[in-house]
Amino acid sequence: MMNKREKLLPLSPILSFCLLAAIIGCSDSDGGGLQTEASNLPAASAPASSADNDRFELGQEPLELTFYGHYSYYTMPEWGADPSSRWIRDTFDIQIDAINADGNAKLKLQKMIAGKQLPDIIWGDRDSDLERMREAGLLVPLDDYIDQYPNLKTWAGSNILDLLRSPDGHIYYFPNYYTNQPHGNAGYVVNERVYKKLGSPPLATTDDLYRYLVLVKERYPGIIPFETGQAKEGHGIDQLFSAFKEENYGFTRFYAVTEGDRMASIYKDEGFRESAAYVAKLMREGLMTPDAMTQTEDQVSEKLMSGKVAVFASADPIRQVMKANAELRQANPEDGYVFIPPIYKEGLDPTKIYPGTYNILGWNVAAITTSADNPEGLFAMLDWMTGPEGSAVQMWGPPGPEGFWNGFAEDGVTPLFTERYGSDPEGLADIQAVSGEMIWVGNTVYLDQTKVAYESTLPEERRNWATYWQQKVTWPSQGDGTPFLNILPAPNTAEGDIMRNVKEIWLRARADAMFGASDEEVLAILDAAHEASMEAGFQKVLDAMTAKWQENRRRLSQG
Repeated sequence: MMNKREKLLPLSPILSFCLLAAIIGCSDSDGGGLQTEASNLPAASAPASSADNDRFELGQEPLELTFYGHYSYYTMPEWGADPSSRWIRDTFDIQIDAINADGNAKLKLQKMIAGKQLPDIIWGDRDSDLERMREAGLLVPLDDYIDQYPNLKTWAGSNILDLLRSPDGHIYYFPNYYTNQPHGNAGYVVNERVYKKLGSPPLATTDDLYRYLVLVKERYPGIIPFETGQAKEGHGIDQLFSAFKEENYGFTRFYAVTEGDRMASIYKDEGFRESAAYVAKLMREGLMTPDAMTQTEDQVSEKLMSGKVAVFASADPIRQVMKANAELRQANPEDGYVFIPPIYKEGLDPTKIYPGTYNILGWNVAAITTSADNPEGLFAMLDWMTGPEGSAVQMWGPPGPEGFWNGFAEDGVTPLFTERYGSDPEGLADIQAVSGEMIWVGNTVYLDQTKVAYESTLPEERRNWATYWQQKVTWPSQGDGTPFLNILPAPNTAEGDIMRNVKEIWLRARADAMFGASDEEVLAILDAAHEASMEAGFQKVLDAMTAKWQENRRRLSQG
C-alpha cells in the first residue's frame, strides 16, 4: 500500500516538467500600548446545527499528514515532543510528519515536484512559489470550508478574506498572524546587567548607540557589542536602516523605497546610504558580530543564552531572547534583557521610526495541496488551531489545573489563567520556545487581546516578559505595511526575470558594502549596484511595483 510520502500527484509529465522549470527560490521574508479588553473578543461560535452534521470532527478518526515549511532556515520541531503538540496529538489523534528543506528550500520543492511527492500542507510566503503552484492547479480552494467551519471567517473578517482572494475568485491560502491592529516584535534589546554597569548612558540616537558600543568593546572585550542575528535575512541591518529614515516601510526586501508617489531604487536613498556606511563602520571597528552574514540561528541563540551580547536587533528578537532572558534572570535577578525604543538619527522624528512593519494579512500562509487525501480534515485542523482552544493550547500549553490555563470563561473564548501563569515565566518560555515554531495559522487579535487583558491584572514584576515589552515598545513602533502587500512581480513574468537579476546584484552589494574599507568605498559599491540594476531593467520593475502599491492604497481606502 502506498504511504503518504509516495502518493502521486495528478500531474501530466509535461505539466510537472514545466512547473519544475518555473520554480525559483523564495522571495525575501518580511517581518502607546494597545488598551484592550477581553470583552472585545468575538463570542464563541454557536454549536453545529443539523446542517453541519457532515463536518469533519477532530478526534473522531485519525488524521495523518505531511507538513513542509518552505524556508531554507526552518526545521519543524518534532511533533509530539513538546507539551502543546503532544496534547493535540493525543487528544485528536493527529500525526504530523515533517518534511524539512534541509537548508535549501528551492531545491527541496523542485525535488518534490519532480518526484510527484508534494506534502499535504505547504507553509510559506504567498507571493512566490505558492502562487505558481496555485496557477498550476496544485492547491485546494478553501472557500467551501471557510463557510462551513467557524473560526477563520469569524476572526479574520471579510476585509482580510477579500485580500486573500486570488484572481480566479477563490481563496487558497490560510493566513498566519492576520490582524486588524498593530503588532510585531522588531526592535532592539540590551543586556541589562552590562548596561547598568556601564552607567546606563543615553541610548536613543545612532550617535548614542555608536558611543555605547565603543564603551562595551573597551570595558567588556568578551562581549559582542552589536549582534545582528542572521544579517543575510536582513536582521539587524534592516533595523539600523530604519533608524536613518522616517516612515520606512520597504526596508530592503523590495530593493526600493517610496519617493513621493513612486517606488525608487534603494541605492540612491540617502537614509539607506547613511545606514550602509554606519553598518560598515561598526564592522570595521569590531563593534558588530563579524560572522553576521554566515551565522546560524542556533549560534545566535547560544550567544544570547550566555549573556555575551550587549545589544541585539532583529525582526523578531522576542522569539530568541525570551528563553535566554528567563534563564539569565533565574540565575541572577539583575541579569537579563530589556527592550529600548527604536534607535533614530538625531534630527528625525522618533515617532516615525519603524524598526518593523505589520500588515493585516500577517506573515505567511498555509496551503493544502491536491496531494492530500482528506483536505477537509486538514482545514478543520487549521481552523481549530486558529480558534480560541487551538490558539490557547499552542501559546500557553495544555489546559488543566497544573498548567497555565484551565478552561474558558462563560463566553467560551477567554482563557481562565492559573496562578502558574504569573509565577513560572521560565516554564512558559520553555513551552513557547518550541510551540511558537508550530503556530502556522496564528490568530494575532485573539492572542494579543487575551494576554493583554490578563496581564493588566498582574503586578508588573509578574507580567510575562514578552507581553510586557510588546505593549510597552514593539507594538506601538511598527509601521503599517499593508499597502505594500504583494507588490513584488510574479516570477514567471518579464519583471520577475528582471527581479532575479536585481536580487543577485543586491546580495553581492549588501555583502560587499558591509565590509567596505571606508565610507567612500561603501557608497561606490551602492552606486555600482544601482547602475547594474537599472541596466538590468529595474525601472520596469519599479514602475510595476508602483502600480500595485497605488492599487493597494485604493482598495484599502474603499474598505
